[in-house]
Amino acid sequence: MSNNISTQHNFDTIVVGSGIAGLSAAITAQQNGDNVAIVERAPPDERGGNTRYTESFWRMKNENEVSEDFEDRFAENSGGWPDLSILEDLVRDKENQPAVLRSLGVVDPNLIATIAEEAPKALKWLKTFGIKFDFLPLYFLSQSTTRMGPIGGGLALVDALGKYADEEEKITWFYETAARTLIQDNFGSVTGIKAISKNNSPLELKANNIILACGGFEGNPEMLSHYVGAQAQFIRPVSRGGHYNRGEGIKMALDIGAAPCGDYGSFHAQPVDPRSKDWEPVVLNYSYGLLINDSGLRFTDEAPALVDSTYEAVTRIIMQQRNGLAYAVFDKKLDDIHNWNATVRTRVPPLESDTLEGLAEQMKIDPAEFLNTVTEFNSACPEVNTDFDPLTPDGLRTEGLSINKSNWSRPISTPPFRAWPIICSNCFTFGGLKIDENARVLNTEGDVIPGLYAAGEVAGIYYRTYTGATSVMRGAVTGRLAGADAALRRNN
Repeated sequence: MSNNISTQHNFDTIVVGSGIAGLSAAITAQQNGDNVAIVERAPPDERGGNTRYTESFWRMKNENEVSEDFEDRFAENSGGWPDLSILEDLVRDKENQPAVLRSLGVVDPNLIATIAEEAPKALKWLKTFGIKFDFLPLYFLSQSTTRMGPIGGGLALVDALGKYADEEEKITWFYETAARTLIQDNFGSVTGIKAISKNNSPLELKANNIILACGGFEGNPEMLSHYVGAQAQFIRPVSRGGHYNRGEGIKMALDIGAAPCGDYGSFHAQPVDPRSKDWEPVVLNYSYGLLINDSGLRFTDEAPALVDSTYEAVTRIIMQQRNGLAYAVFDKKLDDIHNWNATVRTRVPPLESDTLEGLAEQMKIDPAEFLNTVTEFNSACPEVNTDFDPLTPDGLRTEGLSINKSNWSRPISTPPFRAWPIICSNCFTFGGLKIDENARVLNTEGDVIPGLYAAGEVAGIYYRTYTGATSVMRGAVTGRLAGADAALRRNN
């Protein structure tokens, strides 16, 4: 239906946010009979949050199964050193688990299992809106897992679901409106939100259920500095959608006692070209060259393994460099790699020179220091007696450097020389709220907060390293879980 010209302020369910999680939640609730409001900070032409700008890959083997490594990868990235005496209780039935476990800031394996089980159903549900999925080209030359994606990317998801929501009488949009506070009754149930609409106008909406699907805090400098640290000043959202995610959904839930979950000090990092206006302008060719900071020095192993499984860790190291800046440096031999252009999504040409000194001047770094770094690297490269294979870690390792390069080590010696600047971008933050397998938010005592749900990025499930190609998938699944349970709660 239409937007915030509506005078109606009472609904069955209010959904905050309109990315894949919010739209999935709102439509599922509506399809189960709820009268739904969608509260969205962006104007209509920018709705959809980060989903609008992402490739939206799903970690799936086919339409009926998630990838074989799905649950194993989540287990590997499920936190630091949890208390094993407490985790032993995970094998118990929910009813017999201690409350401390239910509220613990670790990912519930039952939730991950639910996402794995529900992902194929969510995909097939999305297909009913005319969305098609396939194994699409990636910005990696090789893959460590299987990935499917919607044809047309995240924009196809937002357009199809948004069109459906626009046409439904039982869905009302409130654009350019930001939720600020949760309303509770005397029994602790969440019964509405206080929001700010255009021109700083206060707005109060009431409902039986509130579904928070408004993303993380990648668009909030204060929260980023608090949780990530001083280097956060050099991080920017990977796309326009991230600027709308300012953490209110997380903060207002924590304010009423919600349990935190996920790694608040980390985020999904991607290496991008800071000169580019493109969406997600990733630079992922560096494995085949050198990474140089603005002091003219190498600072990390550029190629510890396949880039799709290591780029996040490498990007965070780039963030720690002075000014949060590095350069991916190559010579003419980059052209030996078939289809290397697929790994670069920025349309801004690289810096280029026929001499290393000239390239250093364009990078605005000390030519002598840069030349010394490249000379030392070239001397440490092995003799290459086989054909160069960029698709397989080849063990062509340097020797004798303080930081050796593990694979694809070839001298930087043949002009023209090229360099792309790289900074760390923030796709989404990891810290969020603890939810159960019905997407209900839990409090710090391990109990459900009646009437409150979290879906997508608001729900924290990632630690350390992002389990790739799962974000949009978990958004669709947790959104549908929240919408279905909200409608069921009304009916009961």
